Amino acid sequence: MDLNIFWFILLGVLLAGYAILDGFDLGVGIVHLAVKTDKERRILMNSIGPLWDGNEVWLVTFGGALFAAFPIAYATAFSGLYTAFMALLFALIFRAVSLEFRGKHDSPSWRSFWDVSFSLASGVATLLFGVAVGNAMSGMPIGADREFHGAFLDLLHPYALLVGVFVVATFAMHGSIYLYLKTEGDLQKRIHGWIWRAFGVFLVLYILTTIFTLVAMPLATRNFHEHPWAWGVVVLNMLAIANIPRAIFLGRPGYAFLSSCATIAALTFLFGVALFPDLIHSSLNPDWSLTVYNAASSHKTLAIMATIAALGMPFVLAYTSVVYWVFRGKVQLGALSY
Repeated sequence: MDLNIFWFILLGVLLAGYAILDGFDLGVGIVHLAVKTDKERRILMNSIGPLWDGNEVWLVTFGGALFAAFPIAYATAFSGLYTAFMALLFALIFRAVSLEFRGKHDSPSWRSFWDVSFSLASGVATLLFGVAVGNAMSGMPIGADREFHGAFLDLLHPYALLVGVFVVATFAMHGSIYLYLKTEGDLQKRIHGWIWRAFGVFLVLYILTTIFTLVAMPLATRNFHEHPWAWGVVVLNMLAIANIPRAIFLGRPGYAFLSSCATIAALTFLFGVALFPDLIHSSLNPDWSLTVYNAASSHKTLAIMATIAALGMPFVLAYTSVVYWVFRGKVQLGALSY
């Protein structure tokens, strides 16, 4: 296989893995304030307590792979979007701090502050991820010098914000389904109602975002003419979305969660198909776009890194599988819980 394409695909796999795994714990943070009692908020936090930091390894691996395989795109993105990345890192760090600090004091005001911080940081981080996807789809002002010719506020255009809100709704739905699997009793019954509301908001935003994308974003379908098989993923995506309410109605939340995972994976795949061969599409001149070829490392570097990836990925998958197997089942609060 062409090593440039291999690394593009691997970046897509890492991004999909992160979106699926960290997506549900970001979703738990987004809906965190929907419960009012201290015990229930502790249950929500402990549902992701053993998992959230491992989930973020996928994001770190994605960043490392981008740096190794496509250093020019990495440099352009991180230097031009410095403010956006700092805001994202602050949100992710503050979210982690909120998890750890909330239980350090019994004061209601102390815990309320960290509850709000946890939920707000989760929502802001998710929104920024979606804004990044929206800008990738619409293109960014990259010049012939491979530099970003714009400002932070230029990134907050209507389409990017729409995609950002859509991702927030997607993760809220994903997290609600996950919580249904991890809770029991009266809390689980109330979460069942959250799922229906979250799915309704998700579906409305999915339709609006799809229409906006097809009408106003020429990148969205440019590769479907050469690769019509990609329409099959569109069909699978729609089937996965349709199966979420069906599985919930039939009382099979496990299937609903798998369908939610499949929905996120399909959306990530379609995003990659729309973007290829670009990594960063230039809105100033398509010829100035950074692609998998003009922004890549040398062939030797890609080959060496491919070997390292082949050796390392099984460990990442094994670690993830073991952690999820060990912490399966319902949430139980203990002395060392959050």
